[in-house]
Amino acid sequence: MANSSTYHKTRIAPTPSGYLHVGNVLSFAITAALARKKGAKVLLRIDDMDRERVNPLYLQDIFDTLNYLGIAWDEGPSNVEDFESNFSQLHRMPLYQQALDQLAQNKLVFACTCPRSTQKPCTCLEQQLPLSTPNVSWRLITNNDDPIQVKTYIGKTISEILPVSMHNFVVKKKDGYPAYQLTSVIDDLHYGVDLIVRGQDLWDSTLAQLQLAGLLHKTDFSNISFYHHPLITDATGNKLSKSAGSTSVQYLRQQGKSAAEIFTMIAGMMGVTAQVSSWKALVEALVE
Repeated sequence: MANSSTYHKTRIAPTPSGYLHVGNVLSFAITAALARKKGAKVLLRIDDMDRERVNPLYLQDIFDTLNYLGIAWDEGPSNVEDFESNFSQLHRMPLYQQALDQLAQNKLVFACTCPRSTQKPCTCLEQQLPLSTPNVSWRLITNNDDPIQVKTYIGKTISEILPVSMHNFVVKKKDGYPAYQLTSVIDDLHYGVDLIVRGQDLWDSTLAQLQLAGLLHKTDFSNISFYHHPLITDATGNKLSKSAGSTSVQYLRQQGKSAAEIFTMIAGMMGVTAQVSSWKALVEALVE
């Protein structure tokens, strides 16, 4: 993680669609450690745009988990009420709509009727359906062959093309709400984030977001640095999901686990046998 650059702000960005698990905690700990090392502030940015899955219990769990584990933040909501009153993504809908309008005016999106999980090739671009068609998503017309430059935390720049999985990705969902890739770009720019810490599984999202920001002429986004950390996986090698109850912090707390025991458990899942008592000690053990 060595790097001489300085940063102003990073963020912890959970989604209230399930109870937080130990994989989330690892990401939060690394974020907090890098922020402390670089003198950056930590923003708590809760992504609640998936309105069908947002649950008040999951919102409360975010604050309970962070407080229980001693992972502090400098900016953002202090509790659920503060979040809903002042920090919910619903308050930033005009910013998202402005970006969507810009994409539409520049003919950079097309209406898509395909189901989200379809395995068939999408032909909606050729059909040129009106964007106002009911029950359609909006997909970005991506530049699939243009290299995308990613600034990394260690000061290097990686150049890659957009992976097939992100070709013509969704920017507006069928329910009318903006999609994750768009809200994440707009939010990070809105809050002045210049360091993004996320799991390796979100590398493709990083490429997609950088391309989207370029098409929106949001040049500041290209100056953000990224750190993609290794993931905790289950016994089958798959990344943990919020449906895996036995690895949720809520479940571990109900089983009587202390914060130190949870951090030690995470270290063990990452191949480190040392006893660790805090998130700071966890990160130090992982980078030795």
